[in-house]
Amino acid sequence: MANTSNSHYQQHFDQAITAPDTFWQQQAAKLNWYKAPHTILQQQDADHYQWFADGVLNTAYLALDSHIEQGRGEQTALIYDSPVTGTQQRFSYRELREAVAQFAGVLKALGVSKGDRVVIYMPMIPQAAIAMLATARLGAVHSVVFGGFSAHELALRIDDASPKVVVSASCGIEISKLIAYKPLLDDAITKAQHKPQYCVIYQRPQLLAQMHSGRDLDWQHEMATAEPASCVPVKATDPLYVLYTSGTTGKPKGVVRDNGGHAVALNYSMQAVYNAKPGDVFWAASDVGWVVGHSYIVYGPLIAGCTTVLYEGKPVFTPDAGAFWRVCAQYQVNILFAAPTAFRAIRKEDPEATLQQYDLSALRSIFVAGERLDPATYQWVTDKLAKPVIDHWWQTETGWPIAANPVGLALMPAKPGSSSMPVPGFNVQILDDSGKLLNANEHGYIALKLPLPPGCLTTIWGNDQRFVDGYLRTFPGYYASGDGGYIDEDGYLFVMGRTDDVINVAGHRLSTGEMEQIVASHPAVAECCVIGIHEPIKGQQPLALLLIKNGIEVDETLLEAELVAMVRQEIGALACFKKAIVVPRLPKTRSGKILRKLLRQIADGCQYTVPSTIDDPASLPEIASLMANRGLLQAK
Repeated sequence: MANTSNSHYQQHFDQAITAPDTFWQQQAAKLNWYKAPHTILQQQDADHYQWFADGVLNTAYLALDSHIEQGRGEQTALIYDSPVTGTQQRFSYRELREAVAQFAGVLKALGVSKGDRVVIYMPMIPQAAIAMLATARLGAVHSVVFGGFSAHELALRIDDASPKVVVSASCGIEISKLIAYKPLLDDAITKAQHKPQYCVIYQRPQLLAQMHSGRDLDWQHEMATAEPASCVPVKATDPLYVLYTSGTTGKPKGVVRDNGGHAVALNYSMQAVYNAKPGDVFWAASDVGWVVGHSYIVYGPLIAGCTTVLYEGKPVFTPDAGAFWRVCAQYQVNILFAAPTAFRAIRKEDPEATLQQYDLSALRSIFVAGERLDPATYQWVTDKLAKPVIDHWWQTETGWPIAANPVGLALMPAKPGSSSMPVPGFNVQILDDSGKLLNANEHGYIALKLPLPPGCLTTIWGNDQRFVDGYLRTFPGYYASGDGGYIDEDGYLFVMGRTDDVINVAGHRLSTGEMEQIVASHPAVAECCVIGIHEPIKGQQPLALLLIKNGIEVDETLLEAELVAMVRQEIGALACFKKAIVVPRLPKTRSGKILRKLLRQIADGCQYTVPSTIDDPASLPEIASLMANRGLLQAK
């Protein structure tokens, strides 16, 4: 991939800011609407905007039928690769459309129609994508719940979305362990106030589910007798899905995505950000339960006419640290998208990246998002694969990248630690506490000037006031991202972490992300987390929790001294960085995010609740014990 001038990027960026109606009308024209929109951007009030309000379309039609009509029905649409079951399967666009239309017929026969909700609680199997697309085909609204969530969390989402039907499977598979989904679903329905009329269960041979007569229906049996359903036209402003993300109150927030803006934004992002062409093989190594799975396993690649990979496995242990490279080589993946956690896990198990047996010549670029990409991991992936590594930043709420190195417009010089430039459509500003614009290199709150571009959340399901209060009231005229950072003199955005990851040491506001960046660069450190803990004189002091690379023996006292010297060198004595402890594992959500708030609560002696999203609850008492041994726990 050759370097190009960024003039193409600048042209897109400037037009999207100064003439958004014209810019987004041009992007909308690339899709096959039932009725093309003429009203492009419409402001309803001080807080709410609508995109393409008079347009009519169907998202599943754009993802499948439209390509078949253009003569590409035999192209592979979806590749299912499951090392945990030893299964590999391909669906052409025609085959996937037939399965989707058939399951839409199942849902239609159960009374699902335009506007109804369908909760999908599935592992990473093709039926999850089929259920999503089938719901969209009917103009209904899906809410995918990550398959690892507890019955309590699923019940909360069932009550909030009030689905007519729940679609699930008999089990999921975590490396070699079977997770029975049906008992969790049964328990959730018992706990929930809202009772869905039907549950459609895909029976996996690894573990069959017990069915409740009258409510539970067998996927395979229903598919055998259903009549295929046609696409239902919907308004661009009608909801496509509700996706729940954690809220500060403990009650999950249902982010609402509309049909029209979502389709236009994703199609644009596939071209501008990822440089994906029809027929390219695109692999987002995520889960359909998260926003990445919605945007870049299911909808984005299919709307763009790509082949998408749906992978039921892990970056390591299914069966080894070469799993990612095997998939890329076997399917000639052109674009890989994964979280930094995945690459850190591979690096820990295989620091030298054994690649000789894998043909990665088709791989053009590697995108990372979901958490901050520390420069050490960036450098490792870049050095080992010799491919462009693109850090980009976005949120569940935005649905597509806010900032990126937009490969389809211009491959700009990378700056490790930066997610590069704002993507055309996003007007990113850095504000202080009072909402005043800050200068280059000044740390502050990252905010997006309204209106948000197409594809971003339009409200919170059933609670618009929570949308307004949570995102739009902090800085009037802006969407408050909840993240802090700065923009440098070249316009590059550096996202340094959630604003509650800023610690105050003797009046100095310091980013734990910056400290993590330094600590992670130590050759013995595989992964790290820095939190602020109570310090009686200075208010807070940083504490680093470290994972050590496999096969490396360290003297912990010496290592701590080296890290203290490194942070002092890079940030200064004001950081008061003096404590680092080696831990056997870090508590993470199942999507790979470190639970920093929980670690702070443990260190500060506060009561805490173990969230259902945690991947390894046993890590918490281990870390608490290590903190106690070092005298780092506060007595409360």
